[in-house]
Amino acid sequence: MPRDPSATARPARLAALRHRDFRLFWSGQLVSLIGTWMQSVGQAWLVLELTGSPFHLGLVTALQFTPILLLSPVGGALSDRFPKRRIILITQATMMLQAFVLAALVWSGQVRYWHVAVLAAIYGLGRAIDIPARQAYITDLVGRPDLPNAVALNSVVFNGARIVGPAVAGLLIARFGVAPAFFLNGASFLAVLTALLATRTPGDPDPAGRLGIREGVWGALGYAARTPPVAFTLALIVCVSLLVLNFNVLVPLIAKDVLNEGAHGFGLLMSSLGAGAVTAGIGLTLLRRGRPALWSLAASAAVLSAGTASLALVGHFGTTAVLLVVLGCCQIAFSTGCNTTLQLATPDALRGRVMGLYALANAGMTPFGSLLVGTVAEHLGVRAACALGGGSGLVAVAALVLVGRRTGVGWTHGRGG
Repeated sequence: MPRDPSATARPARLAALRHRDFRLFWSGQLVSLIGTWMQSVGQAWLVLELTGSPFHLGLVTALQFTPILLLSPVGGALSDRFPKRRIILITQATMMLQAFVLAALVWSGQVRYWHVAVLAAIYGLGRAIDIPARQAYITDLVGRPDLPNAVALNSVVFNGARIVGPAVAGLLIARFGVAPAFFLNGASFLAVLTALLATRTPGDPDPAGRLGIREGVWGALGYAARTPPVAFTLALIVCVSLLVLNFNVLVPLIAKDVLNEGAHGFGLLMSSLGAGAVTAGIGLTLLRRGRPALWSLAASAAVLSAGTASLALVGHFGTTAVLLVVLGCCQIAFSTGCNTTLQLATPDALRGRVMGLYALANAGMTPFGSLLVGTVAEHLGVRAACALGGGSGLVAVAALVLVGRRTGVGWTHGRGG
């Protein structure tokens, strides 16, 4: 069998940063994502202040991610039909406006729970179109040989922002309230919009991918179904995202109801999760080459599930922070591995649509996971929500591995048997 070129290529460390347009995009994302994490912390805390209800927190998170569930395949089809940079400019401007409106409502003293819910859904609509285009755009910026390095560098930016954003937000909220977090998020979008306008790569679609939306979506689903590495990876993402990756709901509840911490402590716990993710991202940036083996994706998913179940046992702030560092490491190993696998396994004409399926499997499962966690926490407590989520994740990963073994998935090189 011929060897997979993506697995044998040995690009230089930090090779993606040799590309001018990627450096611009990467730098703009760093500033913007700090604001995004500030808003995430501010929104969660605002909902708890307005309602005091774990269920209502889960509901807002669900509303924010439901558009991704419903529309991310459409977003993927759009990114295979239109220049990706243009799409990203429109979506980022929409999310900037949403942040400014939320800040104005809070500052005016007129904010209500339903305002937060509606604006969360609008934000989710922007992300449903943005995520597939932004993920597929990375390959346009750096090319396939440097893609694993670019994905790892993106994870460093994303999770570096996860350290800074929540910590700053916690301090701001404790002293000035939640409005500054929303306003600074809106202002941070100016960095990524400026960077995008300065790039020279339009991200033009492959002519073969310019299909109607319905035809395009069905074509991507058919490709995924008949390609074992893609099908296994997407199924693994669905299970982990649904049952395990619900930290935006779990962490504030642990901070408030288990550890009796305020906004500052909550921000530090979210920063601990980000610190672990950055550590893993830097390691992957320096070490990962080509497409990861499927067994490594399954292993990181299993450890992530076990770690989430372990959150049910925490009772001390320091112990919780250390465990969240470990979970952050595992989450990045899992998510960057899945992203790289899908992009390197997919032809250019299908890349936007397959990344739309990635967005659906990843963020699109969050509404169900958030509602599940919020409901369990409301009725059985936060510890039960952690134990059930992590335990169910372990069972689901084990079941997928058994199915994969029976269908001949190639564990070492990411190929079907």
